[in-house]
Amino acid sequence: MAVKPLPSLALVDDHKLFRKGLVSLIEMVNANYTILFEADNGMDMQKKINPSNQPDIILLDINMPGIDGFGCVQWLKDNFPLINILVVSMIEKEETIVRMLKLGVKGYLCKDVEPKELGDALSSIANKGFYYTDFITGKLVHSLQNGQSANGEANAISLLNDRERTFLQLACSEYTYNEIASQMYLSPKTIDGYRNTLFEKLNVKSRVGLALYAVKHGLVQL
Repeated sequence: MAVKPLPSLALVDDHKLFRKGLVSLIEMVNANYTILFEADNGMDMQKKINPSNQPDIILLDINMPGIDGFGCVQWLKDNFPLINILVVSMIEKEETIVRMLKLGVKGYLCKDVEPKELGDALSSIANKGFYYTDFITGKLVHSLQNGQSANGEANAISLLNDRERTFLQLACSEYTYNEIASQMYLSPKTIDGYRNTLFEKLNVKSRVGLALYAVKHGLVQL
């Protein structure tokens, strides 16, 4: 059986010393990871990224001069939607975490992360398309329970990005997952990532569960 190649990485953080420390952590996890580039902020990232220099996963800070983490995520979503984003930040505020999740990041770690958790995060994002720790889910559940919207389920729907909504609508059709991938001009692997993310976000366990959820909440019509 062929060994799955490691994802390529990029680091976007304005603190050079922290970037060097993160490189060391990554090398401790697996010395074979390829780091395509490092960038000081969003503007620097935009200069260095292109279709031939496109990482699988970007490890991203939030507080940066110029274009910050939020601006980076939105720009990547518009220009390189297949890149997975793992936030690595000192910020632990619920509103920041929830806002990042709404924008579609695939994981959120604190900067004091241990090598094992970083390795788990990179592996999970590469294989499942997301990495949600107890820390993240706890913050998210607390946010939902404290009424960021009038309805907790409406809040779950609000976490879906446009591509996830499109996938959910197609998942309610007779298309196979491979056909959905073709319809969305994505790889089957990426479609698997969307499916697993929606299972997590909507607390369902099957395609039938996705369809029932979508119909119940008016996301599709029979």
